[in-house]
Amino acid sequence: MYEVAIRPRLTRADVEALVRAHLGADLEFTAHEEFKDGFFNAAHALEIADGRHVVVKVAPDKDLKFLRYEVDLMATEIECFERGLAAGVPMPKLWAADPDAGVMIIDRLAGVPLPKVRAEIPADQLLALRKEIGAAAAKYATVTGEHFGYPRRSGRTMAATWSESFLAMTGDVLDDIEENGSPLPRPAAEFRALFAAERDLLDEVTRPALVHFDLWDGNIFVKRDGARWALEAFIDGERAFYGDPIAELVSLQMVPEEEFPAAVDGFLGRPLTAAEERRLALYRTYIMLILAAECKVRGFDPQQEANQMKWATDTLERDFTALRG
Repeated sequence: MYEVAIRPRLTRADVEALVRAHLGADLEFTAHEEFKDGFFNAAHALEIADGRHVVVKVAPDKDLKFLRYEVDLMATEIECFERGLAAGVPMPKLWAADPDAGVMIIDRLAGVPLPKVRAEIPADQLLALRKEIGAAAAKYATVTGEHFGYPRRSGRTMAATWSESFLAMTGDVLDDIEENGSPLPRPAAEFRALFAAERDLLDEVTRPALVHFDLWDGNIFVKRDGARWALEAFIDGERAFYGDPIAELVSLQMVPEEEFPAAVDGFLGRPLTAAEERRLALYRTYIMLILAAECKVRGFDPQQEANQMKWATDTLERDFTALRG
């Protein structure tokens, strides 16, 4: 297990040295800010004297203990950025990427995370924004991978079929949960059986599409466009994998119930089919297992851990019951 100390501790001088190493040895800097709300990568903003504003992300030391899916997360995020940007997904410009060193440098966005301004956005504009977000997120799915699974170098979850890959992914997080002693509403073996019973449904997916899998509102930046709010960009990409495009809707669904259909309309241009609804419940179960596993290792304060565990276990029980019913 690990705690919040997994996040690298870097001084301003450390961060400036990284930028000089990647963008130019003679660069000068006029401002610095550390983002302290993350629990995994270090993130620092620097203002360069030439007018550029960049964010530097640095991965934790490779020798630390991670959840199984977290190995090579920086390499995964870099691939998500490179391929997403090439497909026209709105993301910050990628100035430099070093997956071996666990460093990436991106533009600092001008807008703000959606939760900070949500209360200012009229209801009709918010629905239009949800549709815009769904349509932009769908561009990830235009990218095709060589295999299903996480693009990690070990190939641990890569497979030729989506069922084989997804069972490996869910098996990994259930192994983490059993090792860490995270409480679940049902035994891990019942979740393994639940996923295994859905092989045929999963194998209706035959193309490994890129899935960001972390498009909750905190990773969505918006900015004013005249009298309205518009999507600026998506950030992060650490949880990305190649799989079913419908999995992208898991995080887009983490909004008030009445807003989700607009996101689906933007993403698909039609309602979900019954099979897609069922697969979505499987992917929602997977992310909730990840959130449960995190609680034992992230170093959350007690209230945050309690809130996340309740959300995860309540959702797991609801979807398990519905899927088995």
